[in-house]
Amino acid sequence: MIVHEQESGSRLEALLAAVRGAKKLLILPHNDPDPDAIASALALRQLLVEAVGIESTIAYRGIVGRAENKALVQYLGRPLRRLRAKDLARAVPVALVDTQPGAGNHPLPPDRVPDLVFDHHPLQEATQHVPFADVRSGTGATSTILLEYLQAAGIEPSQSLATALFYGIKSDTLGLVRGAEPDDVAAYFYLQRLVDVEALVEIERAQVPPEYFRRLDAALHAARVYGHTVISYVGPMQRPDLAAEMADLLLRLDGVVWTICMGAYEDNLILAVRSRHPRGGAGDLVQAVVGDQGSAGGHGVMAGGQVAVHGSDPEEVARRLEREILKVLGLVHEQPGQALLEDD
Repeated sequence: MIVHEQESGSRLEALLAAVRGAKKLLILPHNDPDPDAIASALALRQLLVEAVGIESTIAYRGIVGRAENKALVQYLGRPLRRLRAKDLARAVPVALVDTQPGAGNHPLPPDRVPDLVFDHHPLQEATQHVPFADVRSGTGATSTILLEYLQAAGIEPSQSLATALFYGIKSDTLGLVRGAEPDDVAAYFYLQRLVDVEALVEIERAQVPPEYFRRLDAALHAARVYGHTVISYVGPMQRPDLAAEMADLLLRLDGVVWTICMGAYEDNLILAVRSRHPRGGAGDLVQAVVGDQGSAGGHGVMAGGQVAVHGSDPEEVARRLEREILKVLGLVHEQPGQALLEDD
């Protein structure tokens, strides 16, 4: 049941009806959860325990790798834990947060239908079979959606949860300048008065290890500019979200509309796409490039995917995907890419 067109009170009633009789719930954000996924999962947990007394466990697959994300989790008291095989074996309701069945970026088996879904990415066909799903692809952050449920239930988030929700919206919308809708703006300013400002500053300024700067140097020296597009191969990565971090940084380059960063993590080539195009298209681009070679997803301004390298040279795979990216963007007849930085 898709409920995104209902009023907030009706949505809350439908949600509570969907979990009636449950004693526990397993909440799964997408793999390698970011601030929006973390905050949304926490908001759902607080909603269910305060509204109907249902305790929830938040578990994830992958890593929390970005320095800011680690700092956020530490500030929140480490409310997430690594997913264990027995978690999915238990007959408890499952909620997907900031992702959907069929998205390919969460640990729920393809043959298992979740009980609840909350997301702001484009609607997946498989979500149509979920008993309760609130998917609003026009909304800038899932945190905005979950805050609405808290408000409908008359629950004011604690300072720590408000800080997480605020940061979730801020990070996913780049401070309301990327894909933000009026409901995101309203949520942002509602939460602003509740935020732990000192903690937020420390989270956003979290220190990074030396490896971050080595990968940044590699990304900048590998970056090639094709008109309004920048493509870079970061090389081996210690965490899968580093490619996205580099793509965000390169999007600040003057005149750039598209940034695509790729990097090798374990046996996969990770892709991160960012767009300033008025019509977005990041999700469409990464899906067109990855196709059936791996998994891909996202929305207008930011997207990601991964391709298994199967023992091949990841850099060769990256070059092949770069050619495909240029073809999809209509840049195959452009001049060879210009190096962003000259080699020493």
